[in-house]
Amino acid sequence: MIKFLFFAALIGVAAWMILNKRPVSRMPRSEAAKLLGLSTDASTESVLDAHRRLIAKVHPYAGRS
Repeated sequence: MIKFLFFAALIGVAAWMILNKRPVSRMPRSEAAKLLGLSTDASTESVLDAHRRLIAKVHPYAGRS
């Protein structure tokens, strides 16, 4: 009986995840560049570096020991 309930719960969660998909909205390139402080024609390396700096600045554990 426990196996059946587990299987039913698993099917329920899978169905909920499939039925409640939200569309992924993309940020315009110009807005993303502005957020990172870069120009719209920035290289991939500079985008990755700017992203790492931003994440390090806003990370919840930043500055803690």
